[in-house]
Amino acid sequence: MTYIPSRQDAEDLFLKYNKSESLYRHAKQVEVTLRYFAKKYGEDEEKWSIIGFLHDLDYEMYPDLHCQKTEEILRENSYPEDYIRAIMAHGYGMRTDVRPESQMEKILYATDELTGLINATCLMRPSKSVLDLSYKSFKKKYKDKKFAAGVDRSIIENGAQMLNMDLEELVNETLAALSEYAEEAQLKGNL
Repeated sequence: MTYIPSRQDAEDLFLKYNKSESLYRHAKQVEVTLRYFAKKYGEDEEKWSIIGFLHDLDYEMYPDLHCQKTEEILRENSYPEDYIRAIMAHGYGMRTDVRPESQMEKILYATDELTGLINATCLMRPSKSVLDLSYKSFKKKYKDKKFAAGVDRSIIENGAQMLNMDLEELVNETLAALSEYAEEAQLKGNL
């Protein structure tokens, strides 16, 4: 019988390899984004959430081996192959050659960098909140290549193409996801 991890299993595993509050916040933001999309498409919300939460499992301890160490850790912990494949696919073209194929893999690939950029944008706002962030306001920051310069916008754009979405639709859906779960994503701010 295949081992199916619980959300608590994922939390325990993540905390074994990560102490950074900002990485934990990012993991939560990607988790809730995937949960939102799973609900939207009638998919397994817990599974998608766990995959989103664990996608950067190895990043704090093994940044130079990002994705490769996650694969190793998840295999050692008997995670299902489709969980491992999805997480590997989020590093496509950067750290792995695992191309995103499923809807979930494409969403994870597209929204990983995007949630980071939305988080950075929220931190610059007086409200510190996603709840009052519009696409128009976000787009100004998106176009400013000096703002959050480490975020590779081409990955976001490639991800949108993979999903057959334009950038505005992808951003608006991700904003909706983060707004729906703003408190859990630590993006409620002072609203």
